[in-house]
Amino acid sequence: MGVTSQDEKRLAAAKALIGELAQSLNLDAFVRLWDGSRVPLGAGASGPFEIIINDPGVIASSLRAPSLETIIRHYIDKRIDFSGGSLIDLGRQINRRGRSVKIRGREALKIARRLSPFLFAPGAAPREQGGFEGDIVGNRRKGDDNKDFIQFHYDLSNDFYSLFLCDEMVYTCAYFHDWEQDIATAQINKLDMVCRKLRLKPGERFLDIGSGWGALVCHAAKNYGVRAHGITLSQEQLNYAREKVKRLGLQDQVTFELIDYINASGTYDKIASVGMYEAIGLKNIPAYMKKIRSLLTEDGLFLNHAISRKAKRSKGGLMPERMRPEQKALAKYIFPGGALDDIGHTIEAMELAGFEVHDVEGWRMHYARTCTLWCERLMARKDEAIALVGEAKYRIYIAYLAGCAIAFERGTARLFQTLCSKTAKRPPPLPPTRADLYR
Repeated sequence: MGVTSQDEKRLAAAKALIGELAQSLNLDAFVRLWDGSRVPLGAGASGPFEIIINDPGVIASSLRAPSLETIIRHYIDKRIDFSGGSLIDLGRQINRRGRSVKIRGREALKIARRLSPFLFAPGAAPREQGGFEGDIVGNRRKGDDNKDFIQFHYDLSNDFYSLFLCDEMVYTCAYFHDWEQDIATAQINKLDMVCRKLRLKPGERFLDIGSGWGALVCHAAKNYGVRAHGITLSQEQLNYAREKVKRLGLQDQVTFELIDYINASGTYDKIASVGMYEAIGLKNIPAYMKKIRSLLTEDGLFLNHAISRKAKRSKGGLMPERMRPEQKALAKYIFPGGALDDIGHTIEAMELAGFEVHDVEGWRMHYARTCTLWCERLMARKDEAIALVGEAKYRIYIAYLAGCAIAFERGTARLFQTLCSKTAKRPPPLPPTRADLYR
């Protein structure tokens, strides 16, 4: 079939639409349309970055279902694509000078008029999914119902995660002594900082809640002489961690268990929860704090390392349950059941549970750098990743890591390490200052 007048009208409308957007966005980027034409997204666009729209149905379906979910599904299907740079490059341009570009009312009206040729155009039905099937929020779940949430993400493939993580397989925020450090060095910095903040000593009993592939417990046992126990809900991580313990000869010091934190037992001198708090669900926070406190000795210390969000006004003190589009996308495709608390509420929950808070340290830019490096490392091993998990999942992870990097850079996501002790009725087991941590 040849090109129809309706096709020409839609192509002309798309070009006009991009022209309207270019006036507001003014990016050093281009849009390459399905006919191969290349339209600038800014007055002085000259760089190689392109947003590729491979199918006019993308615009039609996005007009009928205008949501981030629609855009993501088209991206997964490769109807929307990118070349000449990464999604991080695009995000930084849109978020230039630390403020997102906004399209105002009059400009939005002009843009809407340009879309009329697509109102009755055939849409593009997504071919790929790759999302979690079921309740992505999990507000009605209890703490011990979350294994399928965790396994959806972490049991994807150890080999896949090894493509972008460091050799220690640490999947939480690294700690950079300077921004030029490589990811492996920065992750060892982080493991050691957690151990030093907890003042680990030989012979102490140490619990790591959400122990991942075992890096923290092995580091703590090997370098600080503790008896360490890790708990996880990921069978793949558990298998890997147990093999690691054998490889390092730490069987007498390190154990692991496949169990939810709410069912954990025993008594520990020090407890760390690194990158796990975000997965428990907001309604479970009081039970989480109460449970951890019950596992600590009287002079015990607890370090909570968690992604946070900016506090919002709400009647009950807890953040509202309504999720932003990007939060829904993250829950559907990456972390079902996840939710971010704000640091004020986290501290309040700790104090209500009987903890005394001693130190709170923000690591936001450390996680921005971590996610950037992860994204770059995964892109560099694209073919291997696709062979392991398929192209749809690879594309989801590239978008996720890039989006996280930008979210931490612009401050819509934060990260805090909070150190607390079990009770305020006795002097805390800490020195008078923290100077030794930063020498």
